Amino acid sequence: MPGRERTPVLPLAGRRALVTGGSRGIGRAVALALAEAGADIAITFREREADAMLTCTDIAEHGRRAVSIRADVSQRFEVAALVASVRTELGEIDILVNNAGVAHPAPIDRVGEAQWDEAISTNLTSAFLITQGLVGGMRERRWGRLIFLSSVAAQVGGVVGPHYAASKAGLHGLMHFYAAHLAKEGITANVIAPALIETEMVTSNPNAKPGIIPVGRFGDVGEVASVVRLLAENGYITGQTINVNGGWYSS
Repeated sequence: MPGRERTPVLPLAGRRALVTGGSRGIGRAVALALAEAGADIAITFREREADAMLTCTDIAEHGRRAVSIRADVSQRFEVAALVASVRTELGEIDILVNNAGVAHPAPIDRVGEAQWDEAISTNLTSAFLITQGLVGGMRERRWGRLIFLSSVAAQVGGVVGPHYAASKAGLHGLMHFYAAHLAKEGITANVIAPALIETEMVTSNPNAKPGIIPVGRFGDVGEVASVVRLLAENGYITGQTINVNGGWYSS
């Protein structure tokens, strides 16, 4: 009918996304960006239930389904339960954003096996376990997006410590394997490597100073979330590291 406005078709309508660590910071911004693009969203949280509920409320305001699940992704049994719960409560996941992580700054002589194990299990092993738990469904449907949130620390060492840098660098190898082996099945895999995004994790680190960044400021969570949305919508970008770092590292 002439004069009738058409409802815009959202690029991710009908898709379902899981964002780990989605209750606050970068994860929250990512969850909202994907919801704005039409996806239904599941988020995980470990402690801050009120923040998770608020994020879900904001997702619902976009007309999308929202689910929050408490999970410590450093514990393999909780990861297995998470994968099962997401399938039950939301359905098969099309877009996985491995965002959950820890960053406990420590000088070289204070980093021991406990700090190493925590960083590796939370930042790297959890991403492997969750991806392995969900990628089978993506392969059956021949459509999927695997997005890993790394860090400039994987490229330059960073300001947290060797445990953190190594755990984030491992995500790059994980991504490259999935990208190489799943490209012909309609599944893309990419890494985003931010630097000093203005979140509680960064502002609580005394070593993180805006002056380190060539552009002279911390990044905004929305500047990362917009790249996640781009990768979720694009089926031709795979095997890449997108550097959202204000010029700290150039590849």
